[in-house]
Amino acid sequence: MGADRLQRQSARNGWLLSLPALILLFVAAMGPLVIIVVYSFLTPGEYGNVVWEFSLDGWTGILFTRDIFDGTLGLADAHLTIFWRSVKLSILTTVATFALGFPTAWFIATRPAQQRGLWLFLITIPFWTNLLIRTFAINEVIRVEGVLNTVLLWIGVIDTPLAIIYTDTAVLIGMAYVYLPLMVLPLFAAIDRFDMRLLEAGYDLYASRWQVLRRVILPIVKPGIIAGSILVFVPSLGAYVTPRVLGGGKNMMIGNFIELQFLAGRNWPLGAALSVTLLVIVTAALLVYVKAANRGSNPHG
Repeated sequence: MGADRLQRQSARNGWLLSLPALILLFVAAMGPLVIIVVYSFLTPGEYGNVVWEFSLDGWTGILFTRDIFDGTLGLADAHLTIFWRSVKLSILTTVATFALGFPTAWFIATRPAQQRGLWLFLITIPFWTNLLIRTFAINEVIRVEGVLNTVLLWIGVIDTPLAIIYTDTAVLIGMAYVYLPLMVLPLFAAIDRFDMRLLEAGYDLYASRWQVLRRVILPIVKPGIIAGSILVFVPSLGAYVTPRVLGGGKNMMIGNFIELQFLAGRNWPLGAALSVTLLVIVTAALLVYVKAANRGSNPHG
């Protein structure tokens, strides 16, 4: 009994010691989220802000628009286009970073041990620079008079400059460049633990390179692939700076659309509802990741 009482007292003291940190975490993290959720159920004000009257217009505005003359609801095609563009570009960014990051991670993991630190150091260098600066750097490369078009014109590959800037392609290139290290690092961690003797065993059993890649390498490094995909997909879905700089005003994504509602649109409930929707999508992606990771770690699942 005495030991149990001491254990309960120790646990209670631990909670009391962590109480200030928990309160700070709730106020700093959960507080703004609660405000956003509450705002999504209020009435938009005439000049921004909200009117404290319950309304579902913010949520219906995600998929529908109300006619200014007769008040009828119609499908918000522009909103659906923005959602589709955001999801599409996020998926394509994840695929592009994997296509570039897997060979890079494999190359680093197969270098001598004394060289891997240098290669990883080179991969992390972009993180030393502000995201906005990196995005402007890509802008200087792909714009009409940028480095890419200048080189292609000089060597005679093209006759007229490529119109890449302010397109979905430009946003895709920018996000793939920005988030590539987030894919390389988890892949390297998974490949670094890979037993290379399994490759020899596969080749001894007359497996082709493709069969070894598909049936030996990819299943073993699957946790790294899932982790890298989540680390790229989640920030890509809510990206704001890169679509704003490289996509211009006509190629916005969910992050830009939310910003538009809070500022120029002055529709705070709709912006809040969009923010919560984005949070739900990200949470669903994380749940899929956890489920896939648990299934991959449990061979009998």
